[in-house]
Amino acid sequence: MIRARYFALLGAALAFAAVLAAANAPAAVSVLAAARQLPIYCVERDQKMCSVTFDAAWGADNTEKLLDVLDEYGVRATFFVVSAWAEQYPDTARMIVERGHELMNHSTKHDHYNSLTASQIAADVNRCNDALEALTGVRPTLIRCPFGEYDDHVIAAIRSLGMEPIQWDVERYQTKESPLVELVTGYSTGEYAIDKSNRKLKKWNGQLRDISRYIV
Repeated sequence: MIRARYFALLGAALAFAAVLAAANAPAAVSVLAAARQLPIYCVERDQKMCSVTFDAAWGADNTEKLLDVLDEYGVRATFFVVSAWAEQYPDTARMIVERGHELMNHSTKHDHYNSLTASQIAADVNRCNDALEALTGVRPTLIRCPFGEYDDHVIAAIRSLGMEPIQWDVERYQTKESPLVELVTGYSTGEYAIDKSNRKLKKWNGQLRDISRYIV
């Protein structure tokens, strides 16, 4: 009888503790979510829009052809470039800006930011910004982390410089059915990107613009 009563009391206490834990769980989850640092994946807008972005870290043989395709359809895109690439192809880097597109930061040499300290990340970002500004006269305000890798300390280091980290929410090889999939992110140096953009642009009837116009 005593043992039965003991287990009954123990069960009641555990049940009460479980209720308290469940009641406090949303607050705990909320605190964890608030503490996590995330880049911008997309921006909610009332209009039908998407931003076209390209990453450049090597090669520039077909970049001008890609710019021709974008011009043909009146599209303005954002190019995230490694400063080593821009210094290797300075005329191409300047051409991107002269033809109305954005040239933004993609690091100095495409290192893994997750393995760097905050001060190393800041130094790398600033080196790329300095190089691109020297080439074009425009200092980048956005960055796409190399390899798309990030964690809290990477995002915090970038935002401490007054910049916004930009990710992507659709990849060009994610699905064959989506008319946007070849547009939202791609590589500025390959025939694949050029050919696919040429076909897919005809199917998209929304607005296609560079990213910074949507971040307000």
